[in-house]
Amino acid sequence: MNTYTIDLSLRPTTFDLWHVCLAGTAAVLALILIAVLISVLLGLRRCKKSEPVAASVPPMPAPQPEIKIVEKIVEVEKIVQAPAPEPVILKEATPDAALQLLSLLQKEARFIDFIKEDVGAFSDADIGAAARVVHQGCVKAINEHFTLAPVSSDAEGNRVTLNPGFDAASFRLTGNIVGQAPFTGTLVHKGWQVTDLRLPKLTEGHNAKIVAPAEVEL
Repeated sequence: MNTYTIDLSLRPTTFDLWHVCLAGTAAVLALILIAVLISVLLGLRRCKKSEPVAASVPPMPAPQPEIKIVEKIVEVEKIVQAPAPEPVILKEATPDAALQLLSLLQKEARFIDFIKEDVGAFSDADIGAAARVVHQGCVKAINEHFTLAPVSSDAEGNRVTLNPGFDAASFRLTGNIVGQAPFTGTLVHKGWQVTDLRLPKLTEGHNAKIVAPAEVEL
């Protein structure tokens, strides 16, 4: 059995291609290592220079959540109840005044005697003569105790216009009534209104229901 002994202290005396490749590879690796070290050093140096600049810049405040204030306008429909119509107050007519007027017409014009008479048994001439007496007596009683004036100053037959808000108690509409005022029509009757009243005063205890006392001739 052969024994081989390797002497590590020996130096190559020849320089072949294999040794050239090994030497070149070692040189390339050394250059690469040097380049990596240089790049690392440069990177560390840049980081040290950038630290003071970063420290001088104040930190950006954290974004606050946006708060939106929404004004909500609520429209409240106020229901106003219509006022209740005022109750109609009916005034009680005093019978004494009406009885007194009837008594005056009877006294001056024999008015009750005329309307209570059966005129069918009389001729037209007799009725006409009696009506004249009644008319004259009524004129005297009315003029003595009342002052009358027409409601409308226009002549009967003229065209008149009633504007909105006219007094319905003073003007009565007839015919075809359509829509709202103003109304235009023909004045058929001018109307009458009492502007003054002069009824005689009654004594206490007077019985106004006796419009014409019974007459007894002695």
